[in-house]
Amino acid sequence: MVFLVFISFQVLADDGAQVQVIEPFIEMHSGPAGGFPVIHVAAKNEWITVLKRRTNWFKVETNKGVQGWIKQDALHKTVSFSGDPVSLADGSFDSFSQRNFEFGALGGSFEGVPSMTVFADWVATENLMAGITLTQALGDLSENQLFLVRVQHTTFPDWLLSPYVTLGAGKIRTKPRANLVQSGDETRTSDLLAAGLGLRYYVAQNFILKLEYQHLQALTNRDENEDLEQWTLGFAVFF
Repeated sequence: MVFLVFISFQVLADDGAQVQVIEPFIEMHSGPAGGFPVIHVAAKNEWITVLKRRTNWFKVETNKGVQGWIKQDALHKTVSFSGDPVSLADGSFDSFSQRNFEFGALGGSFEGVPSMTVFADWVATENLMAGITLTQALGDLSENQLFLVRVQHTTFPDWLLSPYVTLGAGKIRTKPRANLVQSGDETRTSDLLAAGLGLRYYVAQNFILKLEYQHLQALTNRDENEDLEQWTLGFAVFF
């Protein structure tokens, strides 16, 4: 009975694992997609080193120093040093753990009125992210625009469903609706502090769902600061 060795990408990348081609050849492309041209062919019995992964493509290097990209299926045409066939589970969650950026949109409620948020995050480590969010909320009385710079800590980054916490600071701009300007209200801009809790769920391919609650505090010029709440639900894509 053939024994299949399931090797995670992390092991391949950390160890610079070498595998041997057992099929007549493996095509190596110039980039991580089928549309990139074939630049080299690794022949049978040749050893290649796995360098890194991008979605279902792996960057490899031959013993002669030629580098290129092969599809995940091509690794099934190789064996390990012990001679066992190499097989990788198809779950692209591995690529999620190697992402560098996230971009997304969230819809929700800000102080009881509809809101829309867009964000961009940079993944610093598997636990920490930093990014910016822009929110617009339109109510019957006013229009609110929020800008935040945030950091996010994910407690269990290797879970499909994982909680996270956020801290941020920024600005909030509140503009009264046109029919209320005459009452003496004016557009005002205040400093903003934010703390939040969220749940992140990896869906498939490059998509994530996010549910988030934020408590915000506007530092106004009045005697008391203003406490605000926001709930959001939406999606993100990662690269």
